[in-house]
Amino acid sequence: MQTVVTPGSARAIARTLPRPLGFVPTMGALHAGHLALVERAKLENASVVVSLFVNPLQFGPGEDFERYPREFANDRKLLEERGVELLYAPKPERMYPAGFASSIDVGPLGAQLEGARRPGHFAGVATVVAKLLHALEPTSLYLGQKDVQQTAVIRAMLRDLDMATNPIVAPTVRETNGLALSSRNVFLSETARAAAPSFFRALRAVESAIEGGELDPAAALASGRALLEAPLTWDYLEVVDPATFVPLARIVRPALVVGAVFAGTTRLIDNLPLAGADGVDPVLTPFRPRAVPSAP
Repeated sequence: MQTVVTPGSARAIARTLPRPLGFVPTMGALHAGHLALVERAKLENASVVVSLFVNPLQFGPGEDFERYPREFANDRKLLEERGVELLYAPKPERMYPAGFASSIDVGPLGAQLEGARRPGHFAGVATVVAKLLHALEPTSLYLGQKDVQQTAVIRAMLRDLDMATNPIVAPTVRETNGLALSSRNVFLSETARAAAPSFFRALRAVESAIEGGELDPAAALASGRALLEAPLTWDYLEVVDPATFVPLARIVRPALVVGAVFAGTTRLIDNLPLAGADGVDPVLTPFRPRAVPSAP
């Protein structure tokens, strides 16, 4: 595995790799969720590149940029063991040199829910992803379902700016108790970690109410809100349109159950998609393994 730190060197090497080329962007502190994306990318592509960059643009004032876990040596080892061909690990001063002022406006989608609570977050996400895509020119971009509004923002950016990269969204990887894997889980206290699975149970309760025929979002959401255990507290719990992330006044499928909770100073997000009448999941991308020519 080659490791590079500048966009020029990343582009030069990426262009020599066999295609199709899969790309997994990360902020490091890799866990099984990240590695599942890498493994899927390996199955669907001839080569895989991973980026490791804690992006300051997507952290707001008072958020956890400084304490976000950084484990570069271990991350590099994990990626090398999985056969990743290229690791792109740029420095902040190279990504955002003095005088850097450009940003991608992600429109109304970026102002809903997460965007309303974290002003500028999605502009920071879209900007860094655009820069990474320009440096690496991948065939496909691999994203995790857990950050579902982020995946919608990136899909919209790729569409609106005529970018050639294909977005792939893979299912959330969870602990056996249902808690979605996240690099921020290391910040949970023992009490919060014990209560954290109630977040997923709350989402499932809303899903079950809707599957049972409930059409009133308020009634469906009430069944979930009651299940959250202390010391967790709700930031929001909503049923939204998967294209706009606007909360629904009446349940219409496809839809998304989305939520965010506080566990002390740590904030967790999660979601469950609800397929439409055609059975098509509104978020996930079907798995399509790459056909490998048989030996003569």
